This record gives sequence, structure tokens and C-alpha cells, in this order.
Amino acid sequence: MYTLSDFDFKLPAELIAQTALANRSASRLLEVDNTCTPAHLTNRRFAELPTCIAAGDLLVFNDTQVLKARFLGSKASGGKIEVLIERIIGARTALAQVRASKRPAVGSTLRLADAFEVTIGEPSKADATAPFYTLHFPADCLSLIERYGRLPLPPYITHAPDATDETRYQTVYAANPGAVAAPTAGLHFDQALLAQLDAHGVQRATLTLHVGAGTFQPVRTENLAEHRMHSEWYQISPSLVEAIARTRAAGRRVIAVGTTSLRALEAAAQISAAQGAGIDPLRAGSGETDIFITPGYRFRLVDQLITNFHLPKSTLLMLVCAFAGFDTIHTAYQYAIAQKYRFFSYGDAMFLTHRPC
Repeated sequence: MYTLSDFDFKLPAELIAQTALANRSASRLLEVDNTCTPAHLTNRRFAELPTCIAAGDLLVFNDTQVLKARFLGSKASGGKIEVLIERIIGARTALAQVRASKRPAVGSTLRLADAFEVTIGEPSKADATAPFYTLHFPADCLSLIERYGRLPLPPYITHAPDATDETRYQTVYAANPGAVAAPTAGLHFDQALLAQLDAHGVQRATLTLHVGAGTFQPVRTENLAEHRMHSEWYQISPSLVEAIARTRAAGRRVIAVGTTSLRALEAAAQISAAQGAGIDPLRAGSGETDIFITPGYRFRLVDQLITNFHLPKSTLLMLVCAFAGFDTIHTAYQYAIAQKYRFFSYGDAMFLTHRPC
């Protein structure tokens, strides 16, 4: 029975990547072969990924697009506030976190980016420590967000976002606006690498999971069973369901690009199982998921995972431990630190194979 402390590790601050590399696929890739004991670790460049994947395997990408979701502003009283859009829920409405010296009153107004005003609606009761408010915009909120908002770089990246970040903190295949954090494993792919994978006979498919601010929510309790995840919206298309069925029938591998793709697939598979899908492990559709994957979880669909290195004590570190094995990940992380791999969103990547704990 693991506790929060089991997922802590010491990371030198200089290994936290603050900027993206000049070329996306120039990042490093730690291939982890955990079919043997101890796991065999191979240092690669991400551009070598096609050598790790066989023709007929299926890569599943998350095509969410990051919103310019952060705003600085003020209350009517003049007090300073910061707003982080969590998700768009209507043409003129969005859920958001509002950081202020005093919680704003329902019905009050906030001026954002010194450009327009929003009206505060009722707070969500999903998390009493950091409630989400409904914000009512004066016009189409997506247009206003993209025009006046700032890119919401993660809190461990210390510089203000610039024009380079606006390109590089977005995947080259982003298509559906709605995330407040990037699906960072996908940041390593460029068009040349995608073309090389196509030529190699690797299949590609997409889903959408809009990554929420909850991805950075700390786990505050030693007992992992007491932690509650924020929910995130996802959509699985019929074409993806068909691609996975075809891949599995051919005995090939389903490879999730990033933990967000994996979470969406596993959440949908859970629902399909609960609905009595029988031998069909996945159904198309959309929904909300607050799935929290920890060691002991039984994976249904994903054989391999491409993922970045994650924060200590984070839910994503727990997920990769569940996927590849606690001891394997512990060994791989200590090796990566010794080899000076770059960590977190702008950092390097791992290629993992599922191994039940």
C-alpha cells in the first residue's frame, strides 16, 4: 500500500527545463525495457522513436489546443486579481480559478487585461480550497481569451511567456481549443518525425482530452485514497475505436502519446466495462473523467506509453509507476537524474512498456 511519501524524490533545480530546445525532436528519449530484471535503459534521441515502434503499431495523440487562459486584472474596488480559465462551458461562459486577497462576491465584476469585464457567477463546490467560478463574458469567450489572455505556462517555468512559448508550448497537431496545460509528451513531435513514422507504417489516431488546471494540483494527503482529482472533458471518436480494434486484432501495440491520452482511453474503457460492453473494450463518446491511476490499477487498452518526466509526489508520477512498475520507474528516474536528463514540460521523454505491478 503506497503513500504519498513513496513518490518523493530529490531533483536538482538545474534539471527543470525552463525553455524548449530549438528542434522538437532533438530532445532525449530514455527507452525503458522492463521485460527483464533489472530494467534495461537505453539513451536515445527522440528522433530515433521510429526504431522503437513496429509497422502496424498505433500511436494515439491528444489533439487538444492550449488556451491563452491566464489573465491579470482587477476588482471594481481596484484590488488586483489573477484568473486562470479552467474550461469553456458556453459561448459566453467559462469556469475559472480566481486568485484574490478576498474571494469575489457573486454578481460582482472583474476587469481582465484592462480590456473587458466579466461577471462572477456561483462558485463550484468541487474543491473548497480552490473553487472554480462561472465567469460570464460580454462576448464570445474563446475569441476574448485568445485575443487578450496569456499563455498559462506551468508554475515551475519562471519566465514570462513569449512568442517562442506560444509556438512551442503547443503540439504541431493541436486542433481543438480547450486545455490550460499542454499534453507535453506530444511537444517532441515535429512534422518531419510524423512523416517518418507514416513512412515506417506506424498508424496514427487522435482523441481529445482538455487538460485542466488540476493537473498541477498537489496531493495533500499521505493516504492516496483520500485524494480527489479535478474532472476533465474528453472525447473518443468512432474512427479511434475502429483503429484500436483493428490494431488489437492484428496483434499490434497501442501506444499512448502522453498520460492524458492514456487517461482518456482508460476512462472510456472503464465506462464501457461498466456498461457491459463485453468483448468490445471501448465505445465512442464524450464525458468527464476524474480517473486517478495508482499502482495496482488494471490497464485495459494501452501497451506502451511515451511520457515526460513528472514532478515529485504528483498524480502523473503515480500513474507511470502503475504502468511500468514502481521499482522500474524509481530506477529510471535516478538514472535520468545522474545522466542529467531535462525534466517536466519542456524536458526530455521516456518510452515505457506496460508491466503489471
